[in-house]
Amino acid sequence: MDPFFCMRDVLSRAMERKGMLAAFAAGFLACTVLGAVFVNTPAGYDYHLRFAEKFLDRVCFSERNVILIFFERTAGHALLLALVLLGGIHIAALSVSVAVLFYRACTFGGSLVIFFTVYRMTGVLVVFTLYLPVHLLIDCILILAAALSCARAKRFRFCAGDVSLLLRDYLVLLALAATICLAEMILLLALFHPLGGIV
Repeated sequence: MDPFFCMRDVLSRAMERKGMLAAFAAGFLACTVLGAVFVNTPAGYDYHLRFAEKFLDRVCFSERNVILIFFERTAGHALLLALVLLGGIHIAALSVSVAVLFYRACTFGGSLVIFFTVYRMTGVLVVFTLYLPVHLLIDCILILAAALSCARAKRFRFCAGDVSLLLRDYLVLLALAATICLAEMILLLALFHPLGGIV
């Protein structure tokens, strides 16, 4: 099967759900703002501080192999994508898709505040060269996946056709996510890791 046809098919079906995409995007933005507003609560601050420290230590300024980082990041996004798409197997399961996006948005907003207020110029550099573009691109993929899940939730049946279509959606969106992670790996190698970080 033509992979480009599959990609066009998946993206076109997602883009047909403009209302859902707009609703998820608006909800994501609102949750991002909430995450930024409530980051100064004791539990929220500590959580987001650990999250930002982990990103800096294990991704940006790690001495680990960037290829290993690529596979770790891709696997993490693959899990989130699977959870969002599995929300489409039943209307009740859509709560899982919404929860994943809510979590992503809240941690995104809170982490931005931490990067800017705690890490200052280093945080600004990391945010605008790596964290912000990669995060938003992955979020776009997850929002597309959520729209597809909403579209199939009412009519999904555990038959070969529906399962095959679900799997195809997953593989196409995962390929897009992996491409973004590959671009992230290249940025890491170019901006943050020494040349020896690839071996």
